[in-house]
Amino acid sequence: MEDEVIVSKRRASGTEKVSSIDGETVESEMEQSMEYTEEFIEEEHVPHEEPVGLDLEDLEGVGRVTAQKLRQAGYASVKDVAYASSHELATVLGSEERALSIIRAAQRLISLGKLFMTAKEYYEERKNVAYISTGVRALDDLLEGGIETRAITELIGEFGAGKTQLCHQLAVMVQLPRDRGGLNGRALYVDTEGTFRPERVVSMARYRGLDPEKTLENIIYARAYNSDHQMLLIDEAKHLIEEEGVKIILVDSLITHFRAEYPGRENLAARQQKLNKHIMQLAKIAAIYDAAVVVTNQVLAAPDVFFGNPLKPAGGNIVAHGCTYRLWLRKGKEGKRIARIIDSPKHAEKESVFTISDEGVLDV
Repeated sequence: MEDEVIVSKRRASGTEKVSSIDGETVESEMEQSMEYTEEFIEEEHVPHEEPVGLDLEDLEGVGRVTAQKLRQAGYASVKDVAYASSHELATVLGSEERALSIIRAAQRLISLGKLFMTAKEYYEERKNVAYISTGVRALDDLLEGGIETRAITELIGEFGAGKTQLCHQLAVMVQLPRDRGGLNGRALYVDTEGTFRPERVVSMARYRGLDPEKTLENIIYARAYNSDHQMLLIDEAKHLIEEEGVKIILVDSLITHFRAEYPGRENLAARQQKLNKHIMQLAKIAAIYDAAVVVTNQVLAAPDVFFGNPLKPAGGNIVAHGCTYRLWLRKGKEGKRIARIIDSPKHAEKESVFTISDEGVLDV
């Protein structure tokens, strides 16, 4: 059993050697600027900046061996630990009390001891949120800038509505420079239905003036064969995002494997719990790594609806509550497509029209 030694006294400067949790000697440099003094915590109206270059070993109570265990379990950074639940971390560390202590240390570290902020401070922080253009001016106007980072955007629609086409185009658009609506980043594409087509990316890249070969190199592709594999890919994605400069994660579609593997009402509770965990995976990645997440969703036909639209999104309330923005795509006349915002914390319910051509998803 690992010996746990809690360091109760911190020095303002210099180096302090202590026996760590892993039975090893750890050098911990405590600089005065990083101390969580009462005066600093009570300081008001000063937006904080997260410290950079932090390793798991910088956390109080985490030594080399514990850090290695955390990384192997998918907790690659201090932010990963800070956003984890004690129940999740206890499966790695063996103790929920110890897990909670390390999580709180991580939360203090990334927030510099400040747990609350004013709405004005949050408003200023929200100005750092970036947007990825869809390549369609009407859709960008509908979304007030495009696809938002730190959020999950859900594309809902029946087959042929343009969900997959829009995902292909977003994988291209994110590579553009910021002055052209992109983020100079790469895309991670998780394909659950086998509908990703690199040939389509080539034609879209040419239309946008990009080198097709380079564009394909900047899309990291993974084929998910079942729901467990799908969740594993998202866990492993955390190691790629910062290393590869990924700015958007596309899951097409979110619900396919869950519907196939958990049929019938008797499996509904198990399916929804697992699906909820998967959506929380994606939400954490969006928040921690400042990335955009876009998922597509299928529709169900409700036979008991005689008036109005008999179609409804699959996944029920779990998906509805888990996604930040929800767009319903449907076919219109003369090959046009109509996008409607059906749920958003900041947008009104409104529509825009676009079309799909050989060059990609375009304005009418």
